[in-house]
Amino acid sequence: MLKTSARLLRLLSVLQSRRHWSGSDLSERVGVDPRTIRRDIDRLRELGYAVEASPGLGGGYQLKPGSSLPPVLLDDDEAVAVAVAVRAAAGSVGKM
Repeated sequence: MLKTSARLLRLLSVLQSRRHWSGSDLSERVGVDPRTIRRDIDRLRELGYAVEASPGLGGGYQLKPGSSLPPVLLDDDEAVAVAVAVRAAAGSVGKM
């Protein structure tokens, strides 16, 4: 099971990938029960993300337009590792 912060980022990413999600679809996609999805949606709202909910049959969740993932923050070592990996990947294009 993912830790809470990783799960919230996963949920946010899933919400961004499609306009509308049912609670059961989200719980299946993230790998947690529907109650955890509801709590995590509340946490995202507390963090300032505009997640809208539609109740009832055909209802679900959607991320309001303009909401996006936070920027990726890397320390110096992580940034160097990413740069090296990108360079290595670019050098291997077409060699497969």
